[in-house]
Amino acid sequence: MIFVTVGTHEQQFNRLVKAVDELVADGTIKEEVIIQKGYSNYEPKHCKSYKLISYKDMQKYYDKARVIITHGGPASFMAALERGKTPIVMPRLKKYGEHVNDHQDYFCRKTEEKYHNIITVKNKDELGKEIKIMKKSPRKYRTNNTIFNARVENYIKGLYE
Repeated sequence: MIFVTVGTHEQQFNRLVKAVDELVADGTIKEEVIIQKGYSNYEPKHCKSYKLISYKDMQKYYDKARVIITHGGPASFMAALERGKTPIVMPRLKKYGEHVNDHQDYFCRKTEEKYHNIITVKNKDELGKEIKIMKKSPRKYRTNNTIFNARVENYIKGLYE
């Protein structure tokens, strides 16, 4: 099962929801997909989707998922890391009306560059490629959460000092 979450940010993230739906339609994804689509108004035709999901159900989907795809919100991708799973992350971008600026893109690129524990993708083609790679060779990330979280927190503080 693949679980997709766009978080609870009040702007749409149709680009990710539609990309996943199209990857199911074209056969790139051949397994069940559950999408937490937030405020996106694109209605998936090939995936089960929910606007919002309870915390308890989110945890269940994170645990059950073979692949976790998230937006660039740290809480979303860190929940995957806590479970030893390497998330595929597509940051929200301002130019598509998905966020107020491109901080998710910057943060995800720097996190991937420094810690090598997330896979950042920019579009549907890159997402499909990574899903195919993970089908053949799942990537597991084993982390000491306390150390990782402290490093991320220090990194974020350093951005604003």
